Amino acid sequence: MRLAVFNQKGGVGKTTTALNLAAALARHGREVLLVDLDPQAHLTSIRLQEGVESHASMFAFYQAGRPLPALEMPWQGIGRLVPAHSELIKVDSIFGKGPGVLNRLNVGLSQAEAGRTVIIDCCPFLGVLSLNALFACHCVLIPVSSDFLSLRGAMQMERTLKAIGPVLKRRVERRYLVTRLDRRRRMSADVQTQMQAHFGPDLCASTIAENVSIAEAPALGRDVFAHAPASRGAQDYLALMQELLAEGVIG
Repeated sequence: MRLAVFNQKGGVGKTTTALNLAAALARHGREVLLVDLDPQAHLTSIRLQEGVESHASMFAFYQAGRPLPALEMPWQGIGRLVPAHSELIKVDSIFGKGPGVLNRLNVGLSQAEAGRTVIIDCCPFLGVLSLNALFACHCVLIPVSSDFLSLRGAMQMERTLKAIGPVLKRRVERRYLVTRLDRRRRMSADVQTQMQAHFGPDLCASTIAENVSIAEAPALGRDVFAHAPASRGAQDYLALMQELLAEGVIG
């Protein structure tokens, strides 16, 4: 199964969700492949503070046709990672948006998936890279921070997914996830209520609360389970994993 973690708005917990969902799955015996498809390479920097050379990253997959298995690196306690590099920002200008390039990741993963759960950390804008992820994935997980600007971004995401549906000749399966939830703020509750009204069954029952352990872990090169396994953040991501498994969204 392939899950793309995507939102056209930044700062909503996209990379954090990709990391901690992968870690939750690994701790429950699932084999996981993380694909960093963001030129900012935040996910890669958690694994390797100094990053990797472009020829050892996803950029080499697009530019030189290197197979994904040749680019994988181990990530202890999580699984495997195909790292990103800042050169990925050039993919749009180099390749344009022809149907061949939009399906490239789908083809590459068909040769690399090998029964693993694939989690794709997307860049926060709509272009060749994020469209590659949408064409390749079985479901899109859309983190939405509990504020009104993020809610507006979620509505834009819904319009994008509806527009892509006819091209793919299928409805893009999606789940919206409320992140950075602060139950002390009325705005958080209002955003959650509006999301339920807009997205109904596509809204995850699980939520990710604002939590210091979630924020601290990446700076230490860890996921929240390795950093603070008893924290509220770890409990929230465990609940999210269990929900997605129960729904068959990931496997």
